[in-house]
This record gives sequence, C-alpha cells and structure tokens, in this order.
Amino acid sequence: MQVMNDSALQWHDVGEPDDFPDGAVWPVVAGGMAIAVFRQGESLHALHDLCTHGNARLSEGFIENGCIECPLHQGLFDIRTGAPCGGPVTEAVRTFPIQLHAGRVQVGVVAEA
Repeated sequence: MQVMNDSALQWHDVGEPDDFPDGAVWPVVAGGMAIAVFRQGESLHALHDLCTHGNARLSEGFIENGCIECPLHQGLFDIRTGAPCGGPVTEAVRTFPIQLHAGRVQVGVVAEA
C-alpha cells in the first residue's frame, strides 16, 4: 500500500479490508471522487473510476493479469500504476494513495483549493 505525507492530502474512509475481496474491484467515493478500489493479495490499489479513452466506469470492468479492462472498448489499465496495458487506451488513469489506519481502508485525495 502506498502512503503519502502531503499536507494537501485528505484521507477518506472507504471501508474495512474485508470489504475488498482479493481479485475484485469495488466502486467507492472519496472526497467527491469516483474511485475504483482493487485488492491483489494483501495489496490494495485505487484508480479514478473513469476510463481515459471513453466515458466508462472501470469498476464495471474485469480484472485480468493485474489489469482492469474497460467495459466500453476493452482497453486495459495496470491496477497498480494506472498505466495503459493495451489499446485502444493510450493515456494513464489517475492513481490515488491508499492506506490502512486503525483497521480501516483510507484513500487519499488532494483537497481542492
């Protein structure tokens, strides 16, 4: 799990670790942002829940080989880095830091000024 110490970062509770089964994707909202949370073994990852190629929710896609497949055009994004894994996507999707705090999963979102 990635942890950041950024004063503009606000942490938002999105659930308990058991709410996110291994190999699944779950939509959450943190700081007003639609976010897709993924679990791979003991690691949790968070991406913006919107494909950069089309207007589709990544949380409605399928996970294969560490990538999430967009349900609209089958573009693939790495769930750890947000980088494209396969076309037609060419632009990475935004990632969010995620941490465990007091037994709860939190996603970090930069506060808007």
